[in-house]
Amino acid sequence: MSGVYARRIAVLAASAALTATGVLATAPAAQAAPPTPISASTARTYLGQLTVRAEGSSTGYSRDLFPHWSTQSGTCNTREVVLKRDGVNVVQDSGCAAVSGSWYSEYDGATWYAAADVDIDHVVALSEAWRSGASGWTTSQRQAFANDLTRPQLIAVTDNVNQAKGDLDPAEWMPSRTAYRCTYARMWVHVKHHWNLSVDSAEKSALQSQLSGC
Repeated sequence: MSGVYARRIAVLAASAALTATGVLATAPAAQAAPPTPISASTARTYLGQLTVRAEGSSTGYSRDLFPHWSTQSGTCNTREVVLKRDGVNVVQDSGCAAVSGSWYSEYDGATWYAAADVDIDHVVALSEAWRSGASGWTTSQRQAFANDLTRPQLIAVTDNVNQAKGDLDPAEWMPSRTAYRCTYARMWVHVKHHWNLSVDSAEKSALQSQLSGC
Protein backbone atom coordinates (compact mmCIF):
# COMPACT_ATOMS: atom_id res chain seq x y z
CA MET A 1 0.00 0.00 0.00
CA SER A 2 1.49 3.38 -0.98
CA GLY A 3 2.08 6.02 1.65
CA VAL A 4 -0.36 8.43 0.02
CA TYR A 5 -3.09 5.77 -0.15
CA ALA A 6 -2.49 4.76 3.47
CA ARG A 7 -2.82 8.36 4.61
CA ARG A 8 -6.04 8.73 2.63
CA ILE A 9 -7.48 5.63 4.28
CA ALA A 10 -6.50 6.98 7.72
CA VAL A 11 -8.21 10.32 7.03
CA LEU A 12 -11.37 8.58 5.85
CA ALA A 13 -11.39 6.35 8.93
CA ALA A 14 -10.98 9.36 11.23
CA SER A 15 -13.79 11.18 9.45
CA ALA A 16 -16.05 8.17 9.83
CA ALA A 17 -15.29 7.99 13.55
CA LEU A 18 -16.08 11.67 13.95
CA THR A 19 -19.36 11.34 12.05
CA ALA A 20 -20.41 8.41 14.22
CA THR A 21 -19.47 9.84 17.59
CA GLY A 22 -19.04 13.60 17.25
CA VAL A 23 -15.72 13.32 19.04
CA LEU A 24 -12.19 12.59 17.91
CA ALA A 25 -9.90 11.68 20.80
CA THR A 26 -6.66 13.09 19.42
CA ALA A 27 -5.01 16.35 20.40
CA PRO A 28 -4.79 19.04 17.71
CA ALA A 29 -1.35 20.13 16.60
CA ALA A 30 -1.79 23.58 18.16
CA GLN A 31 -4.05 24.18 21.11
CA ALA A 32 -4.83 27.35 22.99
CA ALA A 33 -4.85 27.10 26.76
CA PRO A 34 -5.50 28.91 30.03
CA PRO A 35 -2.76 31.15 31.43
CA THR A 36 0.37 29.12 32.20
CA PRO A 37 0.36 28.09 35.86
CA ILE A 38 3.28 28.47 38.22
CA SER A 39 6.09 25.93 37.94
CA ALA A 40 6.05 22.72 39.96
CA SER A 41 8.80 24.00 42.25
CA THR A 42 6.91 27.24 42.89
CA ALA A 43 3.72 25.24 43.42
CA ARG A 44 5.45 23.14 46.07
CA THR A 45 6.59 26.34 47.80
CA TYR A 46 3.15 27.95 47.57
CA LEU A 47 1.45 24.79 48.82
CA GLY A 48 3.58 24.98 51.94
CA GLN A 49 2.34 28.53 52.51
CA LEU A 50 -1.37 27.71 52.34
CA THR A 51 -3.39 27.53 55.53
CA VAL A 52 -4.33 23.96 56.38
CA ARG A 53 -7.66 23.53 58.12
CA ALA A 54 -10.73 21.34 58.02
CA GLU A 55 -13.03 22.17 55.13
CA GLY A 56 -15.76 24.59 56.11
CA SER A 57 -19.51 24.19 55.83
CA SER A 58 -21.58 24.57 52.66
CA THR A 59 -24.28 26.31 54.69
CA GLY A 60 -25.43 29.44 52.91
CA TYR A 61 -23.71 28.55 49.63
CA SER A 62 -25.36 29.42 46.33
CA ARG A 63 -23.88 29.79 42.85
CA ASP A 64 -25.78 33.07 42.67
CA LEU A 65 -23.36 34.43 45.27
CA PHE A 66 -20.61 34.12 42.61
CA PRO A 67 -22.03 36.18 39.71
CA HIS A 68 -20.97 34.73 36.35
CA TRP A 69 -20.57 34.86 33.46
CA SER A 70 -19.68 38.57 33.47
CA THR A 71 -19.56 40.71 30.35
CA GLN A 72 -15.94 41.15 29.27
CA SER A 73 -16.34 43.37 26.20
CA GLY A 74 -19.22 44.23 23.92
CA THR A 75 -21.57 41.24 23.86
CA CYS A 76 -18.87 38.76 24.93
CA ASN A 77 -19.11 37.21 28.39
CA THR A 78 -16.50 35.18 30.21
CA ARG A 79 -17.72 31.84 28.84
CA GLU A 80 -17.43 33.01 25.25
CA VAL A 81 -13.99 34.51 25.89
CA VAL A 82 -12.75 31.16 27.23
CA LEU A 83 -14.35 29.22 24.35
CA LYS A 84 -12.53 31.48 21.91
CA ARG A 85 -9.27 31.30 23.86
CA ASP A 86 -9.20 27.54 24.39
CA GLY A 87 -10.55 26.51 20.99
CA VAL A 88 -9.08 26.18 17.53
CA ASN A 89 -10.50 28.09 14.53
CA VAL A 90 -13.42 29.34 16.62
CA VAL A 91 -15.96 31.44 14.71
CA GLN A 92 -18.36 33.62 16.69
CA ASP A 93 -21.63 35.18 15.55
CA SER A 94 -22.65 38.80 16.06
CA GLY A 95 -23.74 37.96 19.60
CA CYS A 96 -20.29 36.49 20.40
CA ALA A 97 -21.64 32.91 20.55
CA ALA A 98 -19.28 30.27 19.18
CA VAL A 99 -20.88 28.74 16.07
CA SER A 100 -17.97 26.59 14.90
CA GLY A 101 -14.51 25.47 15.92
CA SER A 102 -12.96 22.62 17.88
CA TRP A 103 -12.12 22.16 21.53
CA TYR A 104 -9.64 19.66 22.97
CA SER A 105 -10.50 18.69 26.54
CA GLU A 106 -7.27 18.39 28.50
CA TYR A 107 -9.00 16.44 31.25
CA ASP A 108 -9.98 13.42 29.14
CA GLY A 109 -8.34 13.83 25.73
CA ALA A 110 -11.54 14.28 23.71
CA THR A 111 -12.01 16.80 20.91
CA TRP A 112 -15.43 18.38 20.42
CA TYR A 113 -16.85 20.29 17.47
CA ALA A 114 -19.89 21.90 19.08
CA ALA A 115 -19.68 24.49 21.85
CA ALA A 116 -22.72 22.89 23.48
CA ASP A 117 -20.57 19.84 24.28
CA VAL A 118 -18.08 21.96 26.22
CA ASP A 119 -18.32 23.36 29.75
CA ILE A 120 -16.10 26.04 31.25
CA ASP A 121 -14.75 24.45 34.40
CA HIS A 122 -13.82 26.47 37.45
CA VAL A 123 -10.63 24.59 38.37
CA VAL A 124 -11.28 25.43 42.01
CA ALA A 125 -15.04 25.00 42.10
CA LEU A 126 -17.18 27.81 43.48
CA SER A 127 -18.53 25.70 46.34
CA GLU A 128 -15.02 24.45 47.13
CA ALA A 129 -13.90 28.06 47.33
CA TRP A 130 -16.86 28.85 49.60
CA ARG A 131 -15.79 26.11 52.03
CA SER A 132 -12.16 27.27 51.81
CA GLY A 133 -12.69 30.91 52.75
CA ALA A 134 -14.82 32.59 50.08
CA SER A 135 -17.85 32.51 52.37
CA GLY A 136 -16.31 35.57 54.01
CA TRP A 137 -15.74 37.48 50.79
CA THR A 138 -17.75 40.34 49.35
CA THR A 139 -19.91 39.72 46.30
CA SER A 140 -17.47 41.66 44.14
CA GLN A 141 -14.61 39.42 45.29
CA ARG A 142 -16.63 36.31 44.49
CA GLN A 143 -17.53 37.72 41.08
CA ALA A 144 -13.86 38.39 40.32
CA PHE A 145 -12.98 34.83 41.35
CA ALA A 146 -15.76 33.28 39.23
CA ASN A 147 -14.61 35.20 36.15
CA ASP A 148 -10.83 35.10 36.70
CA LEU A 149 -9.14 35.11 33.29
CA THR A 150 -5.72 36.09 34.65
CA ARG A 151 -5.04 32.96 36.70
CA PRO A 152 -5.45 29.37 35.34
CA GLN A 153 -8.90 29.08 36.95
CA LEU A 154 -11.09 28.61 33.85
CA ILE A 155 -10.72 25.92 31.19
CA ALA A 156 -12.92 24.50 28.43
CA VAL A 157 -13.49 20.76 28.95
CA THR A 158 -15.94 17.98 28.09
CA ASP A 159 -19.26 18.86 29.70
CA ASN A 160 -20.00 15.54 31.41
CA VAL A 161 -16.43 15.34 32.75
CA ASN A 162 -16.89 18.75 34.34
CA GLN A 163 -20.21 17.61 35.80
CA ALA A 164 -18.63 14.43 37.18
CA LYS A 165 -15.87 16.48 38.81
CA GLY A 166 -18.45 18.71 40.51
CA ASP A 167 -16.91 20.42 43.53
CA LEU A 168 -14.36 17.71 44.34
CA ASP A 169 -10.81 18.63 45.34
CA PRO A 170 -7.61 16.82 44.20
CA ALA A 171 -7.87 14.27 47.02
CA GLU A 172 -11.18 13.19 45.49
CA TRP A 173 -10.76 13.83 41.75
CA MET A 174 -8.00 14.28 39.21
CA PRO A 175 -8.17 14.34 35.39
CA SER A 176 -8.36 10.87 33.85
CA ARG A 177 -5.68 11.99 31.39
CA THR A 178 -2.65 11.40 33.57
CA ALA A 179 -0.38 13.56 31.40
CA TYR A 180 -2.34 16.62 32.57
CA ARG A 181 -2.37 15.90 36.30
CA CYS A 182 0.85 17.78 37.05
CA THR A 183 -0.45 20.85 35.22
CA TYR A 184 -3.79 20.55 37.01
CA ALA A 185 -2.09 20.43 40.42
CA ARG A 186 -0.04 23.50 39.53
CA MET A 187 -3.20 25.30 38.41
CA TRP A 188 -5.02 24.38 41.62
CA VAL A 189 -2.25 25.64 43.91
CA HIS A 190 -1.77 28.78 41.81
CA VAL A 191 -5.44 29.69 42.19
CA LYS A 192 -5.72 28.83 45.87
CA HIS A 193 -2.55 30.74 46.73
CA HIS A 194 -3.53 33.86 44.81
CA TRP A 195 -7.00 33.94 46.36
CA ASN A 196 -5.74 33.03 49.85
CA LEU A 197 -7.93 29.96 50.13
CA SER A 198 -7.21 27.17 52.60
CA VAL A 199 -6.61 23.47 51.94
CA ASP A 200 -7.62 20.50 54.06
CA SER A 201 -5.05 17.90 55.06
CA ALA A 202 -6.13 15.23 52.54
CA GLU A 203 -6.15 17.80 49.74
CA LYS A 204 -2.67 18.99 50.67
CA SER A 205 -1.32 15.43 50.79
CA ALA A 206 -2.76 14.64 47.35
CA LEU A 207 -1.22 17.78 45.90
CA GLN A 208 2.16 17.08 47.52
CA SER A 209 2.14 13.58 46.07
CA GLN A 210 1.27 14.80 42.59
CA LEU A 211 3.75 17.68 42.59
CA SER A 212 6.58 15.49 43.83
CA GLY A 213 6.52 13.70 40.50
CA CYS A 214 6.38 16.82 38.33
